[in-house]
Amino acid sequence: MANTHNMANAIRALAMDAVQQANSGHPGAPMGMADMAVALWGDHLQHNPSNPHWANRDRFVLSNGHASMLIYSVLHLTGYKLSVDDLKNFRTLHSKTAGHPEVGVTPGVETTTGPLGQGITNAVGMALAEKMLAAEFNQEGHAIVNHHTYVFLGDGCLMEGISHEAVALAGAWKLNKLIALYDDNGISIDGKVAPWFIDNTPQRFAACGWNVIDAVDGHDAAAVSKAIAAAKHSADKPTLIVCKTAIGKGSPNRAGTSKAHGEPLGAEEIKLTREALGWTAEPFKIPKEVYADWDAKVAGKAREAAWNTAFAAYKAAFPAQAKEFVRRMKGDLPKNFNQVAFDAVVATHTKGETVASRKASQLALEAFTAALPEMLGGSADLTGSNLTNTKSTPAFRVDLAGDVVKTEDGKIGRHINYGVREFGMAAIMNGVALHGGYIPYGGTFLTFSDYSRNAIRMAALMKQRVIHVFTHDSIGLGEDGPTHQSIEHAASLRLIPGLDVWRPADTAETTVAWAVALQNANRPSALLLSRQNLAYSPKSDLGDISRGAYVLSEPEHVGMKKTHGVIIATGSEVQLALAAQKLLAERKIGVRVVSMPSTNVFDRQDSEYKQSVLPKGLPRVAVEMGSTDGWWKYGCAAVVGIDTYGESAPAPVLFKHFGFTAENVADTVHAALLKA
Repeated sequence: MANTHNMANAIRALAMDAVQQANSGHPGAPMGMADMAVALWGDHLQHNPSNPHWANRDRFVLSNGHASMLIYSVLHLTGYKLSVDDLKNFRTLHSKTAGHPEVGVTPGVETTTGPLGQGITNAVGMALAEKMLAAEFNQEGHAIVNHHTYVFLGDGCLMEGISHEAVALAGAWKLNKLIALYDDNGISIDGKVAPWFIDNTPQRFAACGWNVIDAVDGHDAAAVSKAIAAAKHSADKPTLIVCKTAIGKGSPNRAGTSKAHGEPLGAEEIKLTREALGWTAEPFKIPKEVYADWDAKVAGKAREAAWNTAFAAYKAAFPAQAKEFVRRMKGDLPKNFNQVAFDAVVATHTKGETVASRKASQLALEAFTAALPEMLGGSADLTGSNLTNTKSTPAFRVDLAGDVVKTEDGKIGRHINYGVREFGMAAIMNGVALHGGYIPYGGTFLTFSDYSRNAIRMAALMKQRVIHVFTHDSIGLGEDGPTHQSIEHAASLRLIPGLDVWRPADTAETTVAWAVALQNANRPSALLLSRQNLAYSPKSDLGDISRGAYVLSEPEHVGMKKTHGVIIATGSEVQLALAAQKLLAERKIGVRVVSMPSTNVFDRQDSEYKQSVLPKGLPRVAVEMGSTDGWWKYGCAAVVGIDTYGESAPAPVLFKHFGFTAENVADTVHAALLKA
């Protein structure tokens, strides 16, 4: 029988030793949650250290990511490719053991955690994906999707507003395979949380439709294991297990205090802690018998082998579904996707419709959601404005028993009503993407991207294919006024490394933006879309749109032979640029019009292409209804933009008021050329 006491103390020892060696980190939480980890990883977690990407593994999320030495210790002890040397390199450059867990860096880490509250929210997305995939692929007698999502979280996670969003949605969706273990130690960086955190957490979760198991001794591995076993029997509710713990458990002088939270214990206190725990092993030395108790390699291989056998039977009975499941979990697009995208773009070009780019997005989505069953849409209570729903994506619903509701033809809903929860939506989409099987996209107004920004950043950091649909992208939304009118948002989003931002000008550009976003398996995208109608811009060639910028109109198109300058424009302002080009031609001034739907994509092109679009020696003027700062990098002589807040008035009135007229653009270009 496993010695759970020593198993827990191994985590405590590794945590305090690694933090001490790094002279940086958080020993207290790993030491306090060690017995919780023994209970979960020792008795319940369905995983295989030899294959961290096994499709039917349980997902474990350390939402309180500062407790990283807990997961690093457990991954090492159970047999993942994480060596003692990796633990010794904790918090050093290019190590597998970063200060906070990072997906793609450490084998076995499911998501990057650090910003508190997002881990539990990612976990909601993972549990949602599991529930939907099970409803979509499982057949009578063939439960190929059947796993749990476990979360460790602390006071800090529960203080963050996003946790409220996540908890409420988990309850609404009856995610019964989501089990959260709350490290209830009453301590944060600033000390005892009682003066500023008085929430009745069990009641809060119960009110949101959770099953709550309260007041479990978090230092009794058997008691925690019993609670987890009970939680796994919940048929229609997610479960919160409240584990009463002492931060820094084992430290004679720092246990139960904030001094254990975010700094090394110190050599003397570590010595005293070893004595108090009865742990005699040297730093980073784990006794063989403890390794043996923790080792999960044999059991993990057996679990996956059993699942492989079950999947083989599923494949024999349902070959098409099995093939589709494998494809989707790999994240591969259907083999005919390029043709689907080509046909969709050509169709928009042929029709040449004048519609708002938000409507152009929906038209593109009609084609793509019909071809890609993995596309999972949604909106933060703005479906009718964002236009993220399609004929192929009925609303996602669960019944009173917690089962996913299916349509008459046996399909699940693929459009989620997130409610007014922009941040929660963004972080849940990250969790869905991390789980695999779906490509999530969700909509809100561009101005409210501020709410979801940190989750967008996390998607970029984690290299996840998550697509944000941001409509009402400028002062063009009109009467709702400056609170809703985006000014700095496009520029701000473009600054996020690894995020592609698209602001398309018409139906063809919008469809291309969608196609590129869907093909980017390792990069999130944001589509910034207009409320107002945009005329189609005639094009001779569609191929260069995907390169982020292209020459839309040459001076010859308006009767001029010589090129005197270049107008760069995005989105709705492309029409302004074309109109200004005509006015300038009347003044015997020839300008090239460049449409630049994505600065990020254009900036990644080779220098030859960039120079072919923006030749040296030609003055440039940029036009965009937003902050001007980002445009100066293109060597612009002037920028027609807006660096103030908007006003409440009809859009045409605002365009004239803020100078977004063909005449003003032409005058600005003319003046810039005179100065050149």
